[in-house]
Amino acid sequence: MKTCPKTDAEIGIDLNVENFYADSNGEIVANPRYSSRQKRRLANTQRKLSRRIVRAKKEHRPLREAKNVEKQRLLVARLTAQVMQRRRDFLHRTSATLIKNHDLVAAEELRSRNLLKNHALAMSIQDNGWRMFLSMLTYKAALYGKNFVTVDPRNTTQTCHACGHIMSGKEKLTLKDREWICPKCGIHHIRDVNAAKNILARAKAKLVSMH
Repeated sequence: MKTCPKTDAEIGIDLNVENFYADSNGEIVANPRYSSRQKRRLANTQRKLSRRIVRAKKEHRPLREAKNVEKQRLLVARLTAQVMQRRRDFLHRTSATLIKNHDLVAAEELRSRNLLKNHALAMSIQDNGWRMFLSMLTYKAALYGKNFVTVDPRNTTQTCHACGHIMSGKEKLTLKDREWICPKCGIHHIRDVNAAKNILARAKAKLVSMH
């Protein structure tokens, strides 16, 4: 275990499709969207590869001997590797900053069942590398002697962190509702920041119950 000074700081993070994450301090970390930014170029190179494979097969040429096919295959592989490396570097930097600067980092659990119901969310998680990010937070917390806790995300978005009122029925927030006012206590919320505050509160309660 590496030594890392205690900070007495705690933070909750809400991973979401609008940005990479929002935290309980009100900060927003932008989504680099590495796959999306390279999507058109990668799609073009993949289509070109497919055309060259089809042409080689029509001409009865072994793919291993088709130089144009191999050249295009290498280009596709290189572009894919660039996206993965840039994403990994971003995740390493971001996770290290969070762990080193906080004694407790809290995030929501990623549940496969929920992802299967939401194709857009599943694509965002793949593009953002959220699972890899949570894995990095887990091992870096252990490495530096910090706490990383994941919690059940249910109603973290719909619950007012100030009074506990849960938006339901006609009040229930949709994905378009980026800001809202609690009908019970009147506090104004930025959707993702409010969720991050709830995530942190649940993590602190979970830690207490574990000790």
